[in-house]
Amino acid sequence: MGGVTSSMAAKFAFFPPNPPSYKVITDEITGLLILHPFPHRENVDVLKLPTRRGTEIMAIYVRHPMATSTLLYSHGNAADLGQMYELFIELSIHLRVNLMGYDYSGYGQSSGKPSEQNTYADIEAAYKCLEESYGAKQEDIILYGQSVGSGPTLDLAARLPRLRAVVLHSPILSGLRVMYPVKRTYWFDIYKNIDKIPLVNCPVLIIHGTSDEVVDCSHGKQLWELCKEKYEPLWLKGGNHCDLELYPEYIRHLKKFISTVEKAPSQRNSSRRSTDRREKPRQSTDRHEKLKSHDYKSNNVDKLEKLRISFDQIERSRRSVDCHEKSRKSVDHQLERARKSVDRLDRIRAG
Repeated sequence: MGGVTSSMAAKFAFFPPNPPSYKVITDEITGLLILHPFPHRENVDVLKLPTRRGTEIMAIYVRHPMATSTLLYSHGNAADLGQMYELFIELSIHLRVNLMGYDYSGYGQSSGKPSEQNTYADIEAAYKCLEESYGAKQEDIILYGQSVGSGPTLDLAARLPRLRAVVLHSPILSGLRVMYPVKRTYWFDIYKNIDKIPLVNCPVLIIHGTSDEVVDCSHGKQLWELCKEKYEPLWLKGGNHCDLELYPEYIRHLKKFISTVEKAPSQRNSSRRSTDRREKPRQSTDRHEKLKSHDYKSNNVDKLEKLRISFDQIERSRRSVDCHEKSRKSVDHQLERARKSVDRLDRIRAG
């Protein structure tokens, strides 16, 4: 039974675009890899990275000249680098960060097949590249996990005690909990984020849409409750699973978060202790955000308007990412067959 359920959960978790949205070609003159059909950019490296499980994954590294943080982005379950490319460029520009994005094994032009264990090896390969090829330090790295990407993100974050921060975007409590309201963790479940997030020592920002029909907002809220070092979460009213980047509050809140975590830890802790004396932990960042708000008032209207236009363009390029209704039908079809093999869950929970 466990093997059947684990297989079913894995099928739910992974929907690599087919065919991939991009190709990788080698420039005949420079020998550099290029992500086709996107034009070559001087500040973007296209990479092939070997993993400890024998696969080779594709990654891109976007440099920002004023960056002091590096974002390691693990995308969602129905996307690949081609669909995320423009968003990665925009995030690097507007957040002033270096950014590495990668495709899981079996996604895009990465070799192998997608699986929970492969994604753990995939993010480790990307992190290793940041350290060894780009000189990034653990304390300067922010892990960003979207949807299924919250799984490898939290698995790695729980093992890195000096991380700068973690961002969880529409995260899941676990693979099984997306489908069933189970109250305990079963050994055959995948991405047991609910058990790993208490082990994360750095600040955590959680972003979730209140109208998410794929992963209910309660997943994000429960994960936030379990965080050691909470940052003011962003619950986007009316936001669904694949459209949160289109909300002006999204980029505004991310900017505030990155500005906060880029301060020295002593400054962050001092501010937090001062606020904690006056407010409940849930509200511990409100005063700090008010103090910081003046940094974003000047010229913000023009910037947000440009960003809104830019994200409208991104939305068109990510149409296949926003195909969760179609994916959902596929999931429902799989679950209809799979539920028969997991009927024992009800008896287990009742026992």
